[in-house]
Amino acid sequence: MNEDNSVKTDQNTKKKGSAELKQRIIAGLAGLGIILGALFWHPWSYFSIFLLISLITQREFYQLTGLRKKQDLQIYGIVLGAATNVLIFLYFYSPLPVAAVKFYTLVFPALFAAFLLELYRKNNPTPFQDLGWWFLGIMYIAVPFALLHFVAFYVPGKYSPTNILGVLFLIWANDIGAYFTGKAFGKHSLFPRISPKKTWEGSIGGMVTTLLVAILLSFIFNGLQAWQWLGIVVIVILAGTSGDLIESMFKRSIHIKDSGSTIPGHGGFLDRFDALLMAIPFIVAFLQIF
Repeated sequence: MNEDNSVKTDQNTKKKGSAELKQRIIAGLAGLGIILGALFWHPWSYFSIFLLISLITQREFYQLTGLRKKQDLQIYGIVLGAATNVLIFLYFYSPLPVAAVKFYTLVFPALFAAFLLELYRKNNPTPFQDLGWWFLGIMYIAVPFALLHFVAFYVPGKYSPTNILGVLFLIWANDIGAYFTGKAFGKHSLFPRISPKKTWEGSIGGMVTTLLVAILLSFIFNGLQAWQWLGIVVIVILAGTSGDLIESMFKRSIHIKDSGSTIPGHGGFLDRFDALLMAIPFIVAFLQIF
């Protein structure tokens, strides 16, 4: 009887895993279709879809950290994050007069204005804790999405959707390669304190998959040179994997499994774009310096 129950449990687990994988693939393909359409239709459609993703992800982050109780601070952070994204996009796509660029410095006093919101708020025992989450939402979510424009407009004045798509392909290749290799061969935990399911075998599989995709990209995408794609591979493997672990650390600190349930089979937007958030600042620095 116990053996029968064990067999049924194993069968149910396999069916559930298969259904989740199917859901994950369908949602992933649908998301890919939307992003591809936005990237290649027009620079404004690229800007719009990633701005929307940034806003949803930042709101998701604020909701998880408890800022839902402070709608004014939450809305102010999201608006300021969006403004930063818009300003950087306009700087590249529709160059403003030199005299207008100086007004970009208003972002800094706008950031510090958040202190005034807390100064005049009554009955708040943790003002700096709330401000810390607020600033982190901008720096961790909004700024990396805004930095994407440095990649899209790597050549000043020229929009290159393949640069963005290539970076996404490398991040997805790392995730997919690590996922399937880890499931098939994973035995040794990569970082058991934070994410027990991630393995060294999976990481190596992700590394190999990412490298192969980068070699392919160097032949079909002409926005960047082959050595630059290989440099991005190193960043994606190191920073992208770290980004996944950092998000796991964040979720553990607030005792949740997924950041949300917006994307079927993938969790929330923060779950889906955690590697991108960590990798993009390093990719931008690499491309600007070299």
